[in-house]
Amino acid sequence: MTQRTCQAIILAAGQGTRMKSSKPKVLHQVAHLPMVSHVAKAALESGCQKLSLVVGPDMEEVLQAVQAIHKNVQSHQQIERLGTAHAVLAAQDDLRVPMDDVIVLYGDTPLIQEQTITQMRDALAKGADIAVLGFRTDNPAPYGRLLEENGQLVAIREAKDASEDEKKINFCNAGIMAFAGKSMLDLLQKIDNKNAQQEYYLTDAVELANQAGLSVVALEADEAEVQGVNSRQELASVEATFQSHARLKAMTEGATLSDPQTVYFAHDTQIGRDVLIEQNVVFGPGVQVADNATIRAFSHLEGARVASYCVIGPYARLRPGAFIEEKAKIGNFCEVKKAVVDKGAKVNHLSYIGDAHVGEKANIGAGTITCNYDGFNKFKTEIGAGAFIGSNSALVAPVIIEEGAIVGAGSVITKTAKANSLTLTRAKQMSLANWAANFREKNSKS
Repeated sequence: MTQRTCQAIILAAGQGTRMKSSKPKVLHQVAHLPMVSHVAKAALESGCQKLSLVVGPDMEEVLQAVQAIHKNVQSHQQIERLGTAHAVLAAQDDLRVPMDDVIVLYGDTPLIQEQTITQMRDALAKGADIAVLGFRTDNPAPYGRLLEENGQLVAIREAKDASEDEKKINFCNAGIMAFAGKSMLDLLQKIDNKNAQQEYYLTDAVELANQAGLSVVALEADEAEVQGVNSRQELASVEATFQSHARLKAMTEGATLSDPQTVYFAHDTQIGRDVLIEQNVVFGPGVQVADNATIRAFSHLEGARVASYCVIGPYARLRPGAFIEEKAKIGNFCEVKKAVVDKGAKVNHLSYIGDAHVGEKANIGAGTITCNYDGFNKFKTEIGAGAFIGSNSALVAPVIIEEGAIVGAGSVITKTAKANSLTLTRAKQMSLANWAANFREKNSKS
C-alpha cells in the first residue's frame, strides 16, 4: 500500500446492560486485555495514525484503557444513543480535515485482525469509496444482508425488512466499515432517522453512496473474527476463540502443548521453539518463554521471563518480576516474585523466593522462605553463586548469603552468611531417656 493516512473511529459508548455489570461492556477482558484495547491494537498495527474514541458519559476508564495502547487518542462523548451514524458523528470534528482512510470499528468486537483492516484499506486505495466487512454464516436470520450487483454493494438490508429471496442470502453485515475520508462526512450528514427506531444508521451510507455514483464494495471475513459481545455467554465464546487461535499459533511456531485445550494464553504471551507446555498451564500477561524451556503441569506464570532450557513446575507460580535464567529450575509448589534466579540455580520444592537474587548454581532447599516484607516495606535477599540453603530455612531480609555459603537446615538467618562458611541457628538438641514410654503409660491409665 502507498503511504496513505488513516484514522480509526472506535465506537465504545454502549453500556452493555445484558452483561449485568457495573463497568462499561468494552472494559471486560479477553485474554487479560480489555476488548476495546484489542480493537485499538489491531487498528494501530494496520497503520492507523490517529484514534478517535466515542464513549458515553462517565467512561474515563475506557479512554484510559485505549491510552494504555496509544497515548494520542481523541475522545468524544455520545450523550444520546441514537444509532451508529449518530455515534460516528460524535467524532465529526476529527473528520473536518479528513485522512485518506477512515475505519469505523466497534469496541465490543475484539477479535478483528490487523490483516482484515489492511484489506479494507487496500480496497480504498484501489478506488472504493466505502468498503463494508461481511461474513458468511449458517444462521443468517438475525443479521442484515449484503446485497451485491456486479461487484458493487448496493444495499444492506436489515433482517426484518428483507424479502423472502433476500433472507436466503447468507452474506451478512459485520458492521465494520471503511470510508474514503474525502466523502465520508458529507455522506454521514445526509443520513436521516426516518425509520421505525428513529435512529441514524451507518449502514444507510451504502445506498446514499450508490445514489451519488460512488464505489461501494463488500469484503469477507471469517465469522469467528467478527463476533460481537453483548452478554457473558458471548464473552466466553470470544475468549474460547482467542484461546483456540493462540494455541494453534504456538504449535505452528514450534511449541508442544501436551493437552492444548487446558493451556490458556494472555494476549501478549511469547513462546519460543521447542518449548514443552504440559497440561493445565495458565499464562497471565507479560510472559516470555525462550526456546527449549519446559513448563510443567498446573503452573501459573505472569509478568515473568523464562530463559532457554529452564524447567518450571509442576505446580509452580511465577509472579511479576520473576526472571529465570538459562537452565535454572523452579520446582513443585514454589513461588517466585520480583526475583532473578541465575543460570543453573535450583529452587526445587515448597519454597517462596521474593525480592531476591539467587546466584548461579545456588541450591535452595525445600521449605525455604525469603522473609521480604515487614508489613510496611519490602527488602531484598542476596544469595551468592553456589550457595546451598538447607531445608526449612527463613532468610530475613535485608540479608546476604555470600558465594559458596551453606545454611544449615531449619535456620533463621538475619545476618550475613560468610562465603564458603556453614551458618546455622538451632536450639541445642536434647533427649530424655524413657520419657516417651512413661508418657504413653501414664495417659493410657487415665
